[in-house]
Amino acid sequence: MSLVELAVETAGWVGATLILLAYLLLSMGRVTGQSPLYQGMNIVGAAGFIVNGWWHGALPSAVLNVIWMLIGGVALWRIWARKGSSTSAM
Repeated sequence: MSLVELAVETAGWVGATLILLAYLLLSMGRVTGQSPLYQGMNIVGAAGFIVNGWWHGALPSAVLNVIWMLIGGVALWRIWARKGSSTSAM
């Protein structure tokens, strides 16, 4: 296995682990959907799946994870924007 192949496989496994861990934390009530940690784990996890899916030619998976990452990015941006607006009023 080449170094590139190892990196691609590692990205996929790290992505899977992060998404599953984020869901576990959400299901256990340790984080909410409005948690920057939860959204960040989903964004980074989806990025790992994008790399792995693209490399293996699994385009439906790669496209799904691009959308998943965009949803997480928008959610994270909204969380930060809401925090910024609440502190600027003080």
